[in-house]
Amino acid sequence: MEFLPVEVIGNILSRLGAARDVVIASTTCKKWREAWQNHLRALTFNSNDWPVFHDLTPGKIEILITQTILQTTGLQCLTIIMDDVDEFSAAPVIAWLMYTRETLRQFRYNVRTTPIINILEKCGRQKLEVLALAHNSITGVEPSYVKFPCLKSLSLSYVGISALDLSLLLTACPKVELLSLVSLDIAMSDAQTTVELCSVSLKDIYVESISLDKFVLEADNIEKLHLKDCTLEMFELVSKRTLRILKIDDVSVIQLDIGEGTENLEVVDVSNFTIMWQKFHHMISRSSKLRRLRLWGVVFDDEDEFVDLETISACFPLLSHLSLCYDLREGAPLQFGLHGRFRLENVVVLELGWTVISDLFAPWVEWFLESCPNLKKLVIYGVVSEAKTHEECQMLAVITSSLVRLMRKYLHVEIQFEYE
Repeated sequence: MEFLPVEVIGNILSRLGAARDVVIASTTCKKWREAWQNHLRALTFNSNDWPVFHDLTPGKIEILITQTILQTTGLQCLTIIMDDVDEFSAAPVIAWLMYTRETLRQFRYNVRTTPIINILEKCGRQKLEVLALAHNSITGVEPSYVKFPCLKSLSLSYVGISALDLSLLLTACPKVELLSLVSLDIAMSDAQTTVELCSVSLKDIYVESISLDKFVLEADNIEKLHLKDCTLEMFELVSKRTLRILKIDDVSVIQLDIGEGTENLEVVDVSNFTIMWQKFHHMISRSSKLRRLRLWGVVFDDEDEFVDLETISACFPLLSHLSLCYDLREGAPLQFGLHGRFRLENVVVLELGWTVISDLFAPWVEWFLESCPNLKKLVIYGVVSEAKTHEECQMLAVITSSLVRLMRKYLHVEIQFEYE
């Protein structure tokens, strides 16, 4: 160890992550102390890394962080995640940002400040590549002044911001590729809550727990769209046929428009979602490259609608991973009818599940096994209530026995059970 260059030691310390571990390691010898002071690149203060953080007052934590940061030079990654701290004073936070602004490339911070400060103005914007901000407010974004020329990842969680400032902030990040928006408190200038975002560089967007009347995203190069736990009257995506991954989880939306550019979709994952199947299928029917399709907990607007698996087989010839959840409608299989006889030649992984246990499940599984001649793995997901009746226990036993007998015919298929 004594022959290691101080630069290498600095790299080792940077990979430790937790500030407490870095400080302890730096006391090993004079050489390690020098590496800590001059070659440390990453520092993390996380309340989960050290139990003592929970017993310290915010003022003492501020002093601890300040003393630690001021002993370093050239810090590039700074993370301050204090879940148990209600707020920090503005002065030390400003001091941390001003001290590191010439070198900082990644900044993650989740503590409120009093009084409120504009963190965007204080941090070093010229080199910053990753910014993750939570429990703060952003106001008065001026794109002519606030620019992030190198920012590639932007994450805002529980942040108060106006629709206009959010749009201007994204405009001020010409190279941003990853955008995460979680539980934003969006201030509106009029009665209708509308957000319009535009980016030519954005590739991946994650939106969670946001309620809006209208959300319009114009992103020419978007590759991944993930909406989760959102309430929207209208969502519109404008892109240039670059979308590869579409995930929708527990979203309420009246009008969903992802445009005509779905030709390159490879993954469609929809769960806990109410849709008009014919319209939704029309949106993704051109996705001849689709490899993964998951429809879980999907509810149709029209009671007479069902997923035409024969059409799926024809539209998605490369489909290799299929996940479907079984339900009941008036005593008959819901949504995924056993219509016709066709083959899903390329499906190698099949995931099937139920929400309401029924003796029709085993025949449903058998039908899919016959339709997937090259299947390699079958995963069964089941929901079993805690207060199980005798009839439910008997039903589960019958289904399990039926599946065991059935799988004797398909010894080449690996089977896995997941019950909750």
